[in-house]
Amino acid sequence: MRRHLAGATGAAAACLAALLLAPGATAAPATSSAALAANPYERGPAPTEASVQASRGPYAVSQTSVSSLAATGFGGGTIYYPTTTADGTFAAVAISPGFTATQSSIAWLGPRLASQGFVVFTIDTLTTMDQPDSRGRQLLAALDHLTQRSTVRGRVDATRLGVMGHSMGGGGTLEAAKSRPSLKAAIPLTGWNTDKTWPEISTPTLVIGADGDTIAPVATHSEPFYESLPASLDKAYLELNGASHFTPNTSDTTIGKYSLSWLKRFLDNDTRYEQFLCPLPRPSLTIEEYRGSCPLGS
Repeated sequence: MRRHLAGATGAAAACLAALLLAPGATAAPATSSAALAANPYERGPAPTEASVQASRGPYAVSQTSVSSLAATGFGGGTIYYPTTTADGTFAAVAISPGFTATQSSIAWLGPRLASQGFVVFTIDTLTTMDQPDSRGRQLLAALDHLTQRSTVRGRVDATRLGVMGHSMGGGGTLEAAKSRPSLKAAIPLTGWNTDKTWPEISTPTLVIGADGDTIAPVATHSEPFYESLPASLDKAYLELNGASHFTPNTSDTTIGKYSLSWLKRFLDNDTRYEQFLCPLPRPSLTIEEYRGSCPLGS
């Protein structure tokens, strides 16, 4: 009896196949391999040169403040996030200011990056005099607050987190990446740290320096930071042309473009942005030098 049922089932399948292949028959839509391989973390439309240089992306942005009284392990800050919930959760990045500075010095990055599809936390540190190791711990504390206690924690994918920072906050970015290998991206901006070697870091890292930096000269900070990162790591070194230590404190198209592309590539695994990182950008009016590993993610 089982053989008869099996034979009937096979015959029915053959008839169905014949019907589908008959002239005039419309085949059922197939699930393409491209659709199966689609990246679930992509956010926003396909990028263009204009979109990665724009001061605002496709997402409307809201913001909420975190009081220092509500913060544990850091000094509070401001969370910028896409207003919509239709696209699911977003990757997140915490950003630290530099020595003697407050979050206002890096605030421009908040709405700029959030409008491209990230949750961004610009933080104040416990004191404006905190050193890089402390700032690194505070960046991690801010990410923990963001993913576990903040009012927008439901919008954040806690598996896709990154860190950025300016000056001593840039040094803190390296400290954070060293301490928490699960971070997906790190971007020190004209970073300062007495530790010059970072072979322990396994987080994809974009080091941004400035050719005119006299506070954290690239020869003794950004360049050795970059060169000491493992050769096998996805890494890049961008030296800004005609820039100073404080260039990251105001809106800057080059910093915005390459920071966005790095975060998209490694927080969102969005290979659509690799075109802006590989082949390596050439020197220009705004780029003194660019080094890096290409292709990325290999």
